[in-house]
Parts: sequence; C-alpha cells; structure tokens
Amino acid sequence: MSDRNEHPWSRRLFIQQGVTLASLAATTPLFIQQTAKGVMLPLGSALSSIPGVPQDKILVIVQLGGGNDGLNTVIPYGSDDYYRARPNIAIQQPGRGNDAALQLSQANGIGLHPSMVGLKSLMDDGVASIVQGVGYPNPNRSHFSSMDIWHTGNPEGRRGSGWVGRYFDNACKGAPNPEIGICVGNSAPLAMQGDTVMPVSFEKAELYRWMGEDLDNGLSRPYQGVAGDGSDSDSADQLAFLKRTTMDAQVSSKKVRKAVAQQPLVAYPGGNLSDQLRMIAAMIRSEMPTRVYYASIGGFDTHANQAGQHSRLLRQVGDSLKAFYGDIKAQGNSGRVLTMAFSEFGRRVPQNASGGTDHGTAAPMYFIGDMMKPGVHGTHPSLKNLDNGDLKFTVDFRSCYAGVLNDWMGADANAVLGRKWKSAPIIKNA
Repeated sequence: MSDRNEHPWSRRLFIQQGVTLASLAATTPLFIQQTAKGVMLPLGSALSSIPGVPQDKILVIVQLGGGNDGLNTVIPYGSDDYYRARPNIAIQQPGRGNDAALQLSQANGIGLHPSMVGLKSLMDDGVASIVQGVGYPNPNRSHFSSMDIWHTGNPEGRRGSGWVGRYFDNACKGAPNPEIGICVGNSAPLAMQGDTVMPVSFEKAELYRWMGEDLDNGLSRPYQGVAGDGSDSDSADQLAFLKRTTMDAQVSSKKVRKAVAQQPLVAYPGGNLSDQLRMIAAMIRSEMPTRVYYASIGGFDTHANQAGQHSRLLRQVGDSLKAFYGDIKAQGNSGRVLTMAFSEFGRRVPQNASGGTDHGTAAPMYFIGDMMKPGVHGTHPSLKNLDNGDLKFTVDFRSCYAGVLNDWMGADANAVLGRKWKSAPIIKNA
C-alpha cells in the first residue's frame, strides 16, 4: 500500500500536493492560512471566495441502512401484480382505511406508505422528489458489498475512496479543512473518505473534543502545549504539522459544540435520525463552512414480520425529514440545502414465508429542497419483466450523483465518478 493511503494526513503528502506553508506560522489554523494566502481553489470548494462559485450550497446525505423495501415505501397501488406478489404485506389502495397508501398527485397509481406523512407533506409543498427504480448493472445483494458500491460509485467492486471523498479531494487540492465534511455517527462512512481529505465524525457534539484529560488531568497541559505558541518557524517540520492539525481540531471542536448547543427553531420528533438531523440543522444555522453532512439510520433489513418495524422506521424518516426542512426553512437556509436519502438496495418483489422480504435490487431515492424538481421522476420498474424475481433498475445511481455534483455542488462529476454520466433530472433549471 502506498504512503498516500497509509498516511493521508502526512507532511509528505502536503508537500507532494504542492501546499507550501513555510511563510506562515506553524500554529495558525490551516483554514486561516489559506485565507491569508489568498489561495484560489477550484469550482465547488468549501473554502473558496471566488465570485460566482456556489460556495454556500450544502448537501445532506441520509443513509437508510439495511436495504429499505422500496415497493412498500413508494407503492405501485395501481398494479395488480403488486398485490398478487404480496398478499399479506402489501399496502392497500388509497381510501381503504387508515393503513392505506397516501395518494400522490404527481403520479397515477403511485403512493406513499401511510407512515410517510412527513414526506407526503413535503411532496405536496413542492419541495421533495422521488426518483424511481435506481440501481446499477449486475446488482450485488450483500449488504457490505452493495453499500461499498454506493459509497464508492464503483459497481466493479474495487473499494477505493468514496465519491464524496473524491469530491473533497478535487475541491480542496489536498488542503483539508476539519469542517469540510461532517458525519454524525460513530464512524466516517466510506462515501466521505477521500485519498487526502477525511471528514469529522462524532455521535454527539460533546464527544468531539480532546478526551485525554478525562483520564488524567496531567494530559491537559501537554495537549494545550502542542497547539500553543511555538518558536519553530519551519512549518514543514513534523512538529509544526502536528501543532497546526491540533489547532485546527481545537477550533473546529469549539465551533461545533457551540453550534449544537442552540435550540432548534422547530420541534423535532424523537429518534436517532431526528437527533442527527437536529444537530446538522444547528451547524448549518451557525454558518459553518461545511459542504456535506452525513446522517444514517439502520434497521431496514426486514426479513421477518416486516409490517410493524417498517412502519415505525418510515414514520421516523418522514417526520425527521419534515422537521429538518422546517428548521432550515425557518433559518432562511432552505434554498441552500439539498437533502438526499438512499439505501443500498431494495427488496425482492414477492414476500417471503416469514411475513417479510429478502434482499433485492432497484429502489427509489429521495431528494428534498427548494431547488428540487418536485414530483415523481423516472419509470417505476416493471412488476412483470423481472430478473429472477427482482426489479430491473431504470436509473443508474451514478446519474443521480452526477446531477448532485454537476447541477448543485458545481463540481466536475466526470472527475469524481471517473466517466461521463448524464445528470438525472433532479435540480430545477439545470
């Protein structure tokens, strides 16, 4: 393995990438150094102040882990084949009781799960869209492999860096900002990991700090000394690099914790996803320079007794997304923030013998924001023309990524995705 991959934050890599820091104090945070030097960063950079660059645009990614059942989320209630394949778990047609599908005015014969009242409200308000039948060729039904494919944007199975991480690498040219990408969770997903730029990751804002002093008070002074003033003028020195990195982390930690301490402008429902989105909304409100935030919720691997579990999960997703949009709208930021939700695959068309569904293929993606082309887009996969019981995808997920990168983030999707993809019709006036 190369030094580039083993030591993504190394001094050598900074020098290889052409970042010259010798003229500035080693203890100055890196993002301040970049500003003082007037570095001209390319289109889409979080650190740019170039006129015309969409520096204020934000992407929020929500991962539905476990393989969400797209057929019982975006429901083809106009299809008899749907009800034949799922005699016990199918969602009834609109108007047939409290557990019936929520009818969408944007599409005939297509509705939402009755628990998705939050998303239905956003659809009715014209600030949400659904792209149907998203997948990729030769689908992989392993949770880990399929998630890697979605994270890397590479169905060929080579792990590599994440698609958002490559966006960071291209935008920042190897000059990382500790706030450019933030993941709310116990680990940074592969999607956010670049070759040179890595995101910040934390479950709770109070945990994003130096915790050595919790174990031993004697560790506080050495840590503060690392980031404090020093006489070393050679900023290419390893110690200077450590000082600079520590200072960056200290400044970032204080800004994050101060931001999250604010009270939200709307009421949020309970649940882990709701808590994550509340923190993200608070950080957006504080005008942090973060370009991409990442949240996730698991539990969608519904092999048995799907109905109750799936209903609870979808209610949390729909209600959390509605509260999040309401919060950023109250801030005046709803025109800046695009939210994208996805799952690693859908479920098989027929129900199984345990009242659930097994790993499948194509599934919907969901997009929320004032900039969205509202409604239901793409063609719902056929329930007759199946691939060994699975849906055939109608939209490649990389086309959705291209739409986000090209038409929203102002990035070169070709460079990030490795080849040209036609942008899916996601953004208005694209």
